Amino acid sequence: MIKVIGVRFRTAGKVYYFDPMKFDIHRGNHVIVETARGIEYGTVVCDPREVTDDKVIQPLKPVLRIATEKDDEQENSNKIKEKEAFKICLEKIKKHDLDMKLIDAEYTFDNNKVLFYFTADGRIDFRELVKDLASVFKTRIELRQIGVRDETKIIGGIGICGRPLCCHTYLTDFIPVSIKMAKEQNLSLNPTKISGVCGRLMCCLKNEEEIYEELNRKLPSNGDYVTTADGLKGEVTSINILRQQVKVLVEVDDGKEIREYHVDQLKFKKKHKNHKPEVSEKELKELKHLEEREAKSKLDEN
Repeated sequence: MIKVIGVRFRTAGKVYYFDPMKFDIHRGNHVIVETARGIEYGTVVCDPREVTDDKVIQPLKPVLRIATEKDDEQENSNKIKEKEAFKICLEKIKKHDLDMKLIDAEYTFDNNKVLFYFTADGRIDFRELVKDLASVFKTRIELRQIGVRDETKIIGGIGICGRPLCCHTYLTDFIPVSIKMAKEQNLSLNPTKISGVCGRLMCCLKNEEEIYEELNRKLPSNGDYVTTADGLKGEVTSINILRQQVKVLVEVDDGKEIREYHVDQLKFKKKHKNHKPEVSEKELKELKHLEEREAKSKLDEN
């Protein structure tokens, strides 16, 4: 077991482990550490604790010091400089007539490097731009192309739920999201309905995937024939997954009538664990369109 603290360098960024040494460090403290990018200023998000060796990337780097008032001032100064660097880089991009969208500018704590994050449809030859920027900032310049998901994570925004975006507030890594999750939750496959601010499938589709799979296994599918507790037989016309309610078109006397039952009041063939939701021809076309877009997104982000 190794004693570590968790440090984050960006809002909702990845958590990295460091050796707390003999410092009295607590969650919420700011610390100065050394990373592959140089000296960095980070926020402690996990109190000192012990983890197994396999969860730590060796060698485990130590905390250099708890951030002082002077360090805090330098970090605030860097934030101001980043805004100015962003404006200058925008001007240089326009000057070189490059088809790229600048997203953010970031200084390392020791001012050893300035990073510029951008999006573009394809590869960009920015060699001349880097030379131009280096002559202005007199330090190392790095231009990093990111995908639309990362762009949204940096910029932030409000989701259709009315809350700040998950990726910008707490989601450390992007989790794989599939069309099957939307279908499992009985959502419309209309791209505008299940896409997030970034234009890709909403990450929150993953949040309730397991519970929907469990609930769906207890329910019949639309079109299935069931037997009710009162001895009637009929065809399922619609289901309410969360309430576990099923509407059944049953035969009564000389006619037919739609009645609603709880799933426990019905007899039918249960779905197996690996059941895949049925997809109509129209939905198949939507699926193909969405899958092509998701595939393109992954290529762009790589």
